Amino acid sequence: MSLLKIENLSVSINSQRILDNISLDVEKGEITAITGESGSGKSMTAFAVMQLLPNGSFQSGKILLSGLNLPSLTETELCEIRGNQIGMVFQEPMTALNPLKTIGNQVAETVRLHRSVTYFEALEIAKATLNRVELPPENFPLSLYPYQLSGGQRQRVVIAMAIASKPKLLIADEPTTALDVTTQAQILQLLKDLVDDLNMGMIMITHDLAVVNNMANNISIMHKGKIVEKGPAEKIFTEMKHPYTKMLFNASNHKVNLPKQNTNNPLLEVKNLSRDYVLPRTKIFSKPKIVRAVNNVSFTLNKGERLGLVGESGCGKSTLTRALLGLEEIQEGEIRVSGGVVSKNNETSFASKKNMQVVFQDPFGSFNPRHKVSKLISEPLFLDKKIMRKDDLNDLLINTLISVGLSADDRNKYIHEFSGGQRQRIAIARALIVKPEIIIFDEAVSALDVSVRAQILDLLANLCKTLNLTYIFISHDLSVVRTITDKVMVMKNGEIVESGKTENILTNPTHNYTKKLIEAAPSLPAFC
Repeated sequence: MSLLKIENLSVSINSQRILDNISLDVEKGEITAITGESGSGKSMTAFAVMQLLPNGSFQSGKILLSGLNLPSLTETELCEIRGNQIGMVFQEPMTALNPLKTIGNQVAETVRLHRSVTYFEALEIAKATLNRVELPPENFPLSLYPYQLSGGQRQRVVIAMAIASKPKLLIADEPTTALDVTTQAQILQLLKDLVDDLNMGMIMITHDLAVVNNMANNISIMHKGKIVEKGPAEKIFTEMKHPYTKMLFNASNHKVNLPKQNTNNPLLEVKNLSRDYVLPRTKIFSKPKIVRAVNNVSFTLNKGERLGLVGESGCGKSTLTRALLGLEEIQEGEIRVSGGVVSKNNETSFASKKNMQVVFQDPFGSFNPRHKVSKLISEPLFLDKKIMRKDDLNDLLINTLISVGLSADDRNKYIHEFSGGQRQRIAIARALIVKPEIIIFDEAVSALDVSVRAQILDLLANLCKTLNLTYIFISHDLSVVRTITDKVMVMKNGEIVESGKTENILTNPTHNYTKKLIEAAPSLPAFC
């Protein structure tokens, strides 16, 4: 008998069908991956298994956990199962962690919810569980708070909470999306080890097919609430039949053709850039500790060149980016754009700032939801305090929207009316409207579905052809960096440890750190 058996499950919310007659099995000691684009029903399937469906929902079919039909149970009975027999790991650990409680208390709390143990006994179990997820108490005391941990460490705490009661089934919903490649590899290996050691079944929900390839025993492909294809991982990868499955794999392995960069005209020059941070005092009379986040960084970006910047979280990429944008003070060095000084001695001119624009990872978070697209895109123009005729402004708005694949009518809509990919196009339009010399893309495609990501990459390639775009592309995804950049810089501990042509660096790295990044990155099978 399967550990989890879903039979003909359908879910409707306010009469809208979300899941349509889906069936799948999860076995002990195996990982079943559910993959597909946003809105396909992946997370709703997980919520159905947990019986945490929103108000107004109607479900039919069976969800059998060790033969027990979960929809037929009372809420009291389900509370005994959630966190005890079924654990769940979420994408963003800070949404699952209480910032006001220590990590020891939070893990202990989950233990005491399902086991009749004293507080101190629960703390001992918490200590052992945190040690199991590679957070040994001698290095990570139970008294630490979530803010004192890195993203990967916080995710380990969430995993510890999910497995503290040794559940039969573990559901991992996009558990590595926001992590760098080495931390991602560590978390994925940890999850695999836990499945093997505890003989759990696991549902892995992800849109990253490279992760699926490295993790799953079985795969279910979801599209518009239906499972369109399922089977053993090796069979799905070699014998995919459904057009949607083929589209997903093609999009995951999408390549673009960048135009050749023919000029040797330096546009951005960074010389001996350093940035220090002063940490808070640990004792009243102690000297504050100074940390060098960026150390003596120098590089040149030519006009029409596309530069990739890679490295683990905390390596200094964000600090360097903020310094380039004039948002961070620098202690040493100089930044020049088109021969003019952008930043020197902590002074940055607005005229030089506008020559560099940025596109963030989360476009929705960078927009005011109360304003229409026309105002959102044109806002950078007004910061320059230049007066434009209304007709000229309107023409500029329309032309900019069309250049990123949107329509003139979109300028009268609000940001919530657009999909994630469309929002990212609007973010790119906002960056383009002031005709900057350089655009910085900060994890601009990491949160997008593979098909939408492919569309944005095609858009960037087209803009490179039409506008001779020059940009710095920051990403953890080495496969994207490989196809969308000409050069790459590898950053570690605030220093550039290796740089050169992208294909050369990612194919034949010389630095051990670069080799480590490439080895950690998940990959699709060669035949896909």
